Amino acid sequence: MRMFKTFAIAALAASATTGAFAADIITVPTSTPVEMPVAEPAGFDWNGFYAGVYGGLQGSPVGGQQYGLGVDAGVNTTFDFYLLGAEVAVHGLTGGVGNTSYGQILGRAGLIVTDDVVAYGAAGYGIDLGVPAESDFLLGGGVELAVTDAVSVRAQYLHGFPITGGNQKDQFTVGANYHF
Repeated sequence: MRMFKTFAIAALAASATTGAFAADIITVPTSTPVEMPVAEPAGFDWNGFYAGVYGGLQGSPVGGQQYGLGVDAGVNTTFDFYLLGAEVAVHGLTGGVGNTSYGQILGRAGLIVTDDVVAYGAAGYGIDLGVPAESDFLLGGGVELAVTDAVSVRAQYLHGFPITGGNQKDQFTVGANYHF
């Protein structure tokens, strides 16, 4: 027991001479010299509903060169870097032989080239809502570019193969869409 007391007194005396006082600052490293990783923005979200406006030209042997404005609405879904979507659109046309309107239903399939760019092919059905009533199988494609978190711009070309009416059409449009 005496040996334990001697050892305890020696340990106490040794710790008293180390110079530790209550006013000494205790430092704990809070960071490492290695930079912390920062999450990059995920890019544009192509999933979901969208609606927009566009302007365009439509040329045909019967109607001549026509131009007009239209509205579209659609929905997209993505799988990895693939995009699938459906869209309805209607536009009014003037010029050429007169005024008319044209409606279309399209399916879209494409690739997400970068976070903000999609290239796609489109196919669907179009109908001239004026006189003479004509319908077309539409085939073409386009490119869409995201410019903000919710707005994209696009350019699209469609060729109309006549189902009724025998009047093939070429349609080029440029527009903007708001993604909800």
